[in-house]
Formats: sequence, structure tokens, C-alpha cells
Amino acid sequence: MLLSSWDGARVILPSIKASCCLQDTMNAIVALCHFCELHGPRTLFCTEVLHAPLPQGAGNGDSPGQGEQAEEEEGGIQMSSRIRAHSPAEGASAESSSPGPKKSDMCEGCRSLAAGHPGYISHDKETSIKYVSHQHPNHPQLFSIVRQACVRSLSCEVCPGREGPIFFGDEQHGFVFSHTFFIKDSLARGFQRWYSIIAIMMDRIYLINSWPFLLGKIRGIIDELQGKALKVFEAEQFGCPQRAQRMNTAFTPFLHQRNGNAARSLTSLTSDDNLWACLHTSFAWLLKACGSRLTEKLLEGAPTEDTLVQMEKLADLEEESESWDNSEAEEEEKAPVLPEGAGGRELTKCPTESSLLSDCANWQPRKLSVFKSLRHMRQVLGAPSFRMLAWHVLMGNQVIWKSRDADLVHSAFEVLRTMLPVGCVRIIPYSSQYEEAYRCNFLGLSPHVQIPSHVLSSEFAVVVEAHTAPRSSLHPAGCEDDQSLSKYEFVVTSGSPVAADRVGPTILNKMEAALTNQNLSVGVVDQCLVCLKEEWMNKVKVLFKFTKVDSRPKEDTQKLLSVLGASEEDNVRLLKFWMTGLSKTYKSHLMSAVRSPTASEPRN
Repeated sequence: MLLSSWDGARVILPSIKASCCLQDTMNAIVALCHFCELHGPRTLFCTEVLHAPLPQGAGNGDSPGQGEQAEEEEGGIQMSSRIRAHSPAEGASAESSSPGPKKSDMCEGCRSLAAGHPGYISHDKETSIKYVSHQHPNHPQLFSIVRQACVRSLSCEVCPGREGPIFFGDEQHGFVFSHTFFIKDSLARGFQRWYSIIAIMMDRIYLINSWPFLLGKIRGIIDELQGKALKVFEAEQFGCPQRAQRMNTAFTPFLHQRNGNAARSLTSLTSDDNLWACLHTSFAWLLKACGSRLTEKLLEGAPTEDTLVQMEKLADLEEESESWDNSEAEEEEKAPVLPEGAGGRELTKCPTESSLLSDCANWQPRKLSVFKSLRHMRQVLGAPSFRMLAWHVLMGNQVIWKSRDADLVHSAFEVLRTMLPVGCVRIIPYSSQYEEAYRCNFLGLSPHVQIPSHVLSSEFAVVVEAHTAPRSSLHPAGCEDDQSLSKYEFVVTSGSPVAADRVGPTILNKMEAALTNQNLSVGVVDQCLVCLKEEWMNKVKVLFKFTKVDSRPKEDTQKLLSVLGASEEDNVRLLKFWMTGLSKTYKSHLMSAVRSPTASEPRN
């Protein structure tokens, strides 16, 4: 529930971690606006972010012991009502200096907080930021910006149907996300009143990127408001139906007929006396969470290929989810209405082939890792078996892992995929049938699945079988936390076993040297592996440009491989496989450079 329950004078909101303090909050204002039938568009309630000390007149009740209790030691956002006793003179001076409308120009429908109410404030102890809520911003310039956004959201900047989200704004007055909606009111014209929730900020790109998040959360707030108002409306209509009464007095002037009840407060329409306190918690959380979900990262130098591939995969997933949502909405519109006695069967979509695949962008292990690291796996499998398995992984051959324990397979793939670039990893974690090598290079199978004979005898596949070990051959307790592995014995087989005296790819030899060096911790070994992958990905980039972009002859390619220190057969196979993991961004950048006029000049 976005509208949090209000308990006394203070609410503790959940703490939201962020990786970058500069983005721990969003420099924005969230406001609730109302179109009053007597006074036009009015701002009812707004929440703003204060990075600096509170402005004059807003923070006098903010010190411990004066109007609020001392902050608790727990993390999160602490919210309290800024209660302060105002003398008549202070109230008069505050009203005269306030940028908001005069009291005489406000009715019950235009007013949120009672006269003299100081508003609400939340303290984010992680970032020393305050979230302040009141009816109008105290700063005249902010008041003008919010006022203009309010008027536009309830007059000219409206989506068809007058209910829904819309985006507008400019560089001078800020950019606005606005969501208009109706609230039921048995005494209003048309039995409903018009409201909007707006989010204003100066950063257009940030606001557009936050559109899906804001739409979902603000829609949740609106649904709760409408649900509460609907209950009140139905109760009032049940007690005294207004439609019949208006029909009987059709020639009576409408405003005169309501006997001064033209303006009703939102608290009256929802029958919630703590509505503004709950709205403050929701708006404060919205500002905090929206700022935390998008963070800025400082990159030293160009991004790595793994980073580019992960960004591309994330973009593809978002596009795929949007296309699924659109197709589901279209099918719901076209779907015929089934009779009640249609058997109660539910129609579901058949997933596409891509949904059966799981890669490094959307696949996560389900439990704590059974295999802790590559070093741990080498200890469990034994050095010869691990070397054979690692050789096949680096060459791009299909790795098939058979076990009745799906978590064991997930853990093994989570460790093994760290040996490859992100773009080279294609995983089907656990399947009830064999999948071809072009679909995945990591395949988990249950023990009863039959593997084709040509795969078992192929030199381009390796099979790891986890059998239940007899009691006499259980693993000793020498390995790291072998409680879950002691009941298994592992058999690694391949149609082309790696000879013990085979040199193998250079990266595999360096990797094994790091794994066998007990002076290096697991964390240091992981960093060594990252450096090795980056070194060989740079060689892959050079080879790709040399062969695919520049189209150099084979003799020149052999010379280049010698210069790169990768002329051996295994190194060449590794480079060709890793070339498939290059990002689309890098490839398109090279191709566009080739097509540019400067690239067409003859080489010296």
C-alpha cells in the first residue's frame, strides 16, 4: 500500500539504499492539485526536497524537543508533524508573507491543512535530506512554477478522456509529469471532482526515464484515493440518493440547491482524517525511491565489453516486455466473452524460444552457491577433470551437466560462466530434454534425459555427471564446505579428452597458475580473471577489425596472431569464439567508421 497507515505523529519509512549519494534523491516537487468549481485550479498539497537547512519559517519546529521526538537509531526516513504554537502576530505575518492565495479566496475544497498547521517533514538520515510537505512551496519562485504546472495540468495539458498521464513543460518553468483523475462526490456537478498529481523537475531526460516508475506508483496512490472516495459515495447515495433529488428539483439553480456544500475537502470525500499525513509518506517515498532507482556511475575510460553487452541485453528485455504487454492488451480487447459454463479453463500464451533461454542478464542462482569459486570446483572435480572442463568452456564447446539437483547445476554454471565474456554465455539452466549446441553452451539436464550418441562422441561437447557416491567414496571434509557435495561423485567425459601434455590456450594456463597459488585469495583470483578476460578481449577486437572490417589477407592475419602471442591452434579457436561475444555497439561503431569519408582514404 502506497498510502501508509498513520500512527500517531511519526512514521518510519523503509530505508532505500543507493549506490551513489548524488542520486539518493530526486530534485523534484510532487503535488496534488484540484479543480475547484468556485476558484479554478488550486494546489492542495506538495512535497519538496530540501538539501540545505530549512527556509525561514519552516524549520523553527524542527529541533529535537520542540514539536517532535528525537530521531531513532534505525535507518530510513523518519517523518514527523512540525508542530509549533503560533501566536496571532506570527500567524498574521506568515499569512501576509506567504506566496499562496489569501484565506478569503479559499474554500474547503481548496484547502488541505488547517490554518496554522506547519506541515510535515521527513528526515533521511542516510543523506541528511529533508522532505517537507505543505499546501504551497514557501519560496516564491517555486510557488510560481508549481502554480503554473497546476493550472496547465487541469486546463490545457490534458490527455483524451480527461483522465490519465501526460508530459509537458519547458526549460524555463520545468518539466511536468501529470496524471489527472476523478474523485466521486455525491454533491458535485456530475457526481465527481477533478484532481491531478504532478511531478515537476528541471531535468527532462531524467523525468522521461522515470515515466514507467512514476506512472505505476502514482497510479497506485490514485487507486487508493478513488477506492476510499467510492465507499463514501456509495454510502451517501444509499442513505440519500442525490440523482432522484436533483431530478425533482431540476429547475432550482444548482449551486443554490446545494446550500453551500459546493466545496468539500478531500478528507471529507475519503473519510480519512489522516489523509495528508499518508500522502506525505507516499510522496516522500516516491521522491526517495525514484531518485534511488537511477544512479550515475563514474567510468574511468571506455566501458568494457561486458558492460556494453549487459546494457544491450537489458534494453532488449525492456523492449520484449513492452511488446508482450502491448500484445496482451490487444488480445484482451479482441478476446470473446466466454460463457460461465465454459469449463473454467484458462488460456495461456505459449512462451517463445527466447523465454526458454536464460543468460547472464536475467538468470540468477536460486540458492546459496554450492560451488563457492573456481578454486573450490577444481578441488572437488580434481585437477585433470577441471582442466578438461575449463578447456571446453573456453573453446565454446557445449557443457552438459546432468544431476537430479537443479541447484547444484545452477551453482556450477554460475561459477563457470565467470571464465567467459558476458556475450559468449548462453545458458539453459535445467531442461527435461536435450537442446542443440547452437541454442546454448551451458545445458543442465535431469539424469533420465538421453543425450544423442553423436553428442557423446563429439569433440565439441563435454558431459559432467553427478552420481550418488557410495559411502566408501564420500568426500573427506578437506574441501571448503563440502556438506552438500559429499554425497556426489563427478564424472567428466568427452569425445575429445584434453591430453595432459597439451599446451592449451594461454589464458587457461595463467588461470590454473592463479588457482594453484594458495597465497592468492579468492577475491584476488577473481580480479586476475577479470584482467585476463579484458586482455584477451582486446586481442579479439584487434583481430575483428583486422579480418572483418579491413579484410586483410590470411598471411597478414598469421603475422598479426604472432604479434598478439596467439598463433597456437587453441588460442586461435578461443579468439574466434570470443569474437561472437563482442557488443553490437562496438561492431556498429567500427562499421560506421569504415563508411565515413575519412576511412575511404588509401592506406599508407
